[in-house]
Amino acid sequence: MSNNAAHAIAKKPNQNKYLATDTTQVTNPQLTPGRTEKSTVALKNAEISDSLGKAGFFGQHLSGCFTIWDKPVEPMSLSNNRFLQQLLASLMDLTPILLTVVLFQVFVIQQPLPEIGQLLSGMLCTIFGLTLFTLGLELALFPIGEEIAYSFARKGSLFWLLTFAFCLGFGTTIAEPALIAVANKAAQMAHPDNIDTSTVYAFGLRTTVAISVGCAIILGVLRILRGWPLQHLILGGYCLVLAITPFAPANIIGIAYDAGGVTTSTITVPLVTALGIGLASSIKGRNPVTDGFGLIALASLTPIIFVLLFGIAQ
Repeated sequence: MSNNAAHAIAKKPNQNKYLATDTTQVTNPQLTPGRTEKSTVALKNAEISDSLGKAGFFGQHLSGCFTIWDKPVEPMSLSNNRFLQQLLASLMDLTPILLTVVLFQVFVIQQPLPEIGQLLSGMLCTIFGLTLFTLGLELALFPIGEEIAYSFARKGSLFWLLTFAFCLGFGTTIAEPALIAVANKAAQMAHPDNIDTSTVYAFGLRTTVAISVGCAIILGVLRILRGWPLQHLILGGYCLVLAITPFAPANIIGIAYDAGGVTTSTITVPLVTALGIGLASSIKGRNPVTDGFGLIALASLTPIIFVLLFGIAQ
């Protein structure tokens, strides 16, 4: 090699400034001005990516997961921390409830708050629990529901979409803690002296409500697909409720009307809402605002009808 060629190679700029030699200092524009870092970090990243790339398909997809972190860690603040933001929001949401209880306890009932330590620890658990629950909805349940709706819309199978809608409504409702509590209490009141009959009654009530919500989600999905007006379904449903109520036993009417509320709780609402929004967003000509919502209203209506029929059949 001639001296001119060697000199030209030496003068040739590096195409990637982060892949310099071990002794070269490089400046990262994302860091603080004037701060430099050793390029050995970049060399290590390249070595890891190269070795994993030789491992085949999985190695190529995992190569990005083992990159050595070479960016500065930003200080934690309220503006860039979702947990702190949600924690503050949960505290603000619960503040009116706390103030109401404290003010009535002190100024109206005029008695001191019992067991202050236990109350404070319970409030802290409630605030943190609400925060984690809300974050879980944003990070997991809503994205999962919307992605499933997109997938079924792309698949184009009405049978599997309706089957999934029913299973989603049934599965989330049968696991609702509020429904379990109400069904057990109703069974105890209906059959206080027979535990076996009470257990069967509670299970039958829960199953009836779960089936009704599954049917409601099917109806809601068909409404989104066909573009049916929601108000027609709601008015028709409540007219049916008024027609059935006089024939139902007196001890089941209150339970039936409450069943619509307890079924739309912590588990059912996020997944069903995400399903409706995702489905309406993926279908041409549908508006997520006007067509995506309304599944919860149907899921609150059908349990009343089904539980009234359950009472009549008993």
